[in-house]
Amino acid sequence: MKPTLTQELLLSLTADTPSISPKFFYDEIGSHLFEVITLLEEYYPTRTEKWIMDTYQSEIANAVGSCDALLDLGAGNCIKASKLFNSIKPKQYHALDISKEFLQAAVNDLQKQFPHIEMSAHAIDFSQTLAFPNLENLRKIFFFPGSSIGNYDPENADVFFSNLANQCNGNGGLLIGVDLVKDTQTLDLAYNDKLGVTAAFNLNALLYVNKLTGSNFNLANWEHHAFFNTSKSRIEMRLRALDDVKVTIPGLDSKDHVLSFKAGDLIHTENSYKYTQDHFVEKLRRAGFENIHYWTDPNNHFLVCFVNAKKIT
Repeated sequence: MKPTLTQELLLSLTADTPSISPKFFYDEIGSHLFEVITLLEEYYPTRTEKWIMDTYQSEIANAVGSCDALLDLGAGNCIKASKLFNSIKPKQYHALDISKEFLQAAVNDLQKQFPHIEMSAHAIDFSQTLAFPNLENLRKIFFFPGSSIGNYDPENADVFFSNLANQCNGNGGLLIGVDLVKDTQTLDLAYNDKLGVTAAFNLNALLYVNKLTGSNFNLANWEHHAFFNTSKSRIEMRLRALDDVKVTIPGLDSKDHVLSFKAGDLIHTENSYKYTQDHFVEKLRRAGFENIHYWTDPNNHFLVCFVNAKKIT
């Protein structure tokens, strides 16, 4: 039986390394805050990926070929996918993300601009296995921009890619953006902006947990903490307790659960892995993709790949 949200959070918050899944970033407030993050001077991934997509638009469209259904993984405000509509011309567009309300509003606006494309919005937990039986006979193109794959541990990324390759049924592909390894200062600044928007985004996860479970996290007791772990090639984002604090989470069995944190204790909220080009391309090959096309920027800060699923023989 699938655990309830309260059970899931209790398990993660009482583990040896307390954590909150990054999926709890993306309520309506968190989704809007992330939009702001993408506009910040320090946050290079969004504008760099956009430069690649704009500069190589024709080459990307030629690589993708025909598209019956475009599946936008982590669609957010749907803007990135909408930039592909005129070049790859999907017959259907399916927006998938964790926050249904935010997503549905974006799809409704987009449908007015592109009435000839069949559109739908779906709330999906990407930590679960993805399946699209209603689209089985269509040529599906999965779109996963923004280096969201960096939030997956490498082993889970392999499973995720294999799942997507299987869903293609030998006739489809994946268009994906990934952040590349670079100097530590650039990486650290991207997750510690001067305005503190990333800090607000991180702290908002506590408010969302309060809303979902009735817990009483107090933002005044916590601060944002992010740094690049060179040995593991990943940004690690955490919430750090400023004081000794107790947090109550109401239980489904009428028994409250009290969690204790000491000043300096950490709650892990996100990893963002950074890859070399060769390593990332090899992961895609191992997962069941072939005919790999890729594009990057002049500084080699970011990579966009399109890969076809291997044909079933």
